[in-house]
Amino acid sequence: MTTGIVFDPRYLDHEQSPAHPERRERLSYTMDQLQEEGLWDLECIRLLRPFPSSIDQVMKVHDIEYLTFLRESSRTGGFIDFDTNIPVNLFESALLAAGGAIRAADAVMSGEVKNAFAMVRPPGHHAHRTTGAGFCYLNNMAIMVRHLQEMGMKRVLVLDLDAHHGDGTQEIFYDDPDVLFISIHQSPFYPGSGSIEETGFGKGQGFTVNMPVPGGTSDMSYLYLLEHLIRPLAEEFGPSFIAISAGQDIHFTDPLTGLALTASGYAEMMNRMVDLSEILCGGRLVAVLEGGYSVEGGLPYTNLGIIAALAGLDISCIREPDLYHDWLIRAVDPGAHSEVLENFSALKSLLSRQWKCFAKKLS
Repeated sequence: MTTGIVFDPRYLDHEQSPAHPERRERLSYTMDQLQEEGLWDLECIRLLRPFPSSIDQVMKVHDIEYLTFLRESSRTGGFIDFDTNIPVNLFESALLAAGGAIRAADAVMSGEVKNAFAMVRPPGHHAHRTTGAGFCYLNNMAIMVRHLQEMGMKRVLVLDLDAHHGDGTQEIFYDDPDVLFISIHQSPFYPGSGSIEETGFGKGQGFTVNMPVPGGTSDMSYLYLLEHLIRPLAEEFGPSFIAISAGQDIHFTDPLTGLALTASGYAEMMNRMVDLSEILCGGRLVAVLEGGYSVEGGLPYTNLGIIAALAGLDISCIREPDLYHDWLIRAVDPGAHSEVLENFSALKSLLSRQWKCFAKKLS
């Protein structure tokens, strides 16, 4: 199986400031790691060069007034919020990131590759229809999903694994019954949304699924939720395509969050999602990079794990250097899984109103 990796050196150009968490080292350290591991020499790995998304493609998601503001502010620099400035030439960088996600989807749809990972920046899942936020400007995931819908993908499963709730993606698809949006995220935490009661609106009622987890949640809980939450929903929904917002700030070394996932755990989750995509939708799966700010201890190893899992390579050796071992011990909260199970029980009660896979288990 061939896995496509979307990357362009221009993804390193975007920068709000050298000290900002969402800085170019998020990808440059990963690229060094991939080179060191010899991934580019493997026949099963194919580099995909991105193209800028068109304004028409972006307008399927974002209002023209916001796009006009973003383009004009990019000429001299601007401001959205204290975390999200608009550096000069930002609009071009954002279009290239959104286009990278579309490039990944097109490559999978055409059969050029089996699946793909869009290593793009700036990230996108906090970008709403009318504004950016949380380091995000254009919602790369939503733009890609709308593109897939136009290509005939009737049902798309979006799994958001970022530690921060994907509030922008949720808003965009909140009334769309053809997009099942599932988010596992740290709570309480930025941006403050993503409670289990947020389940969709109108025809989209029941197609938004939020699973908040406490700080200190580890691999065990995420793998449990994959088998007992994500898999049953996916099997009942029957997606034509699976899209993963690959936020990697769930890693235990991340400086902005408080979760305790390992690179090995992340690779195993991706491995199981690949297997699920083979069963449900012919292997059609794209992961799109979102957050993740541990540029040395986290991202090089989680990104490597994602790629290895997508390509069907051995993931048994995916791990961080031993020097981070004590850090992991401090990060894991032994009591977190009990809270996860409690939250999941409440979530299943809500979902049982619409989803047979949970109604049966409650009867």
